[in-house]
Amino acid sequence: VQLVESGGGMVQPGGSLRLSCAASGFAFSTYDMSWVRQAPEKGPEWVSTIKASGASTYYAESVKGRFTISRDNAENTLYLQMKSLKPEDTALYICARGDEIAAMGRDYWGQGTQVTVSS
Repeated sequence: VQLVESGGGMVQPGGSLRLSCAASGFAFSTYDMSWVRQAPEKGPEWVSTIKASGASTYYAESVKGRFTISRDNAENTLYLQMKSLKPEDTALYICARGDEIAAMGRDYWGQGTQVTVSS
């Protein structure tokens, strides 16, 4: 299993970023997928989950209405579109295989991509 995130960077408050996660080594289209984030000196925080089919999505209250999770099963890629970013969104964003429980259990994580929101 390999999960490789990209798309992070530094952005001003109110800005947008789109994260990607390239998946390989497993049947991507059959697994729910999630994003988790970890801020400095804090534990991991579940952000969002998308069902294997893409038909259903779930969000943490802290990002609901600002973040959109999506996937392309033909390209084995997971996305996270982030808008109206806030300084408190600063964290390492990690792609995880599975639903919220599996993701927080750290079963399969990528290395993460850093997002910094600062003026």
